[in-house]
Amino acid sequence: MAGSMEWAVDPVVGFLREIAPMAFVFGVLALVLKRGAIVAALGKCRNEATTNLLLAATNALIIGPLFLYPFLLLELGLSTISPIDSAMWDQVPAVVTVALCVVFTDLPSYWRHRLQHMPQLWRFHATHHSDTAIHWLTLQRKHPVEKVMSMLIDLTLVILMGMPVWAILLSTLIRSWWGHFLHCDLPWTLGPIGKVLMSPAAHRLHHIRDEALMGYNYANTITLWDKLFGTYRDPAPYLNCETGIAEGTRGFFGELIRPLETGSDDLESTIVSEKAVS
Repeated sequence: MAGSMEWAVDPVVGFLREIAPMAFVFGVLALVLKRGAIVAALGKCRNEATTNLLLAATNALIIGPLFLYPFLLLELGLSTISPIDSAMWDQVPAVVTVALCVVFTDLPSYWRHRLQHMPQLWRFHATHHSDTAIHWLTLQRKHPVEKVMSMLIDLTLVILMGMPVWAILLSTLIRSWWGHFLHCDLPWTLGPIGKVLMSPAAHRLHHIRDEALMGYNYANTITLWDKLFGTYRDPAPYLNCETGIAEGTRGFFGELIRPLETGSDDLESTIVSEKAVS
């Protein structure tokens, strides 16, 4: 709760404290894996990474107070409308509670993400897909409207299930780290683990520069919901695929105003991707 209070009171500081350890870990990972090619890789994603950081900082300023939203729901006692007694979670092993919290946060997140590929919402989600040099900071490339949607929707189910605050916070941290990892420029399918958890290769397929294939692999953490609802595709044939969208990538201000300029021709691609999985 203290971390969320910090986000609400001083969102920029909260964002920097969250992102700093990730910058170190993913920076070291890139250095180890790319070695001599690291300079070229940094040059390739430099402009888009700058845009992503500016969008992230803007979102932090705009939605900082919304980080209190899930906990205000708990304080108001809205979780008591659930048929599940919140005290039940005291009898469940902590590891199981966190795992279930991840699973049932991924469900509304899955549907929110899938709906964002429909024409009415794509104009906002297109910003996230516009990175041509996908990297860990691509997760932060979100239009403020999309970011607000995720804050209002993704945690609601686990709150109404009466899950403890500590489990919600921990699962949110896990999903955040995993989400950044998924956007790393890595052709990793994760082998057998990738059958259960989303891999960087599986999520890169979701960002592919092909509107029909963009309609797969919506989930943030686990493959369960994509498999259950028929939107999972094995990424093995698409390793290192080209990413981006037909409208192209833009700078910070260009991405902010993109929804105002998106026309019917641009929205047609989202109809194609949704038909591909129906």
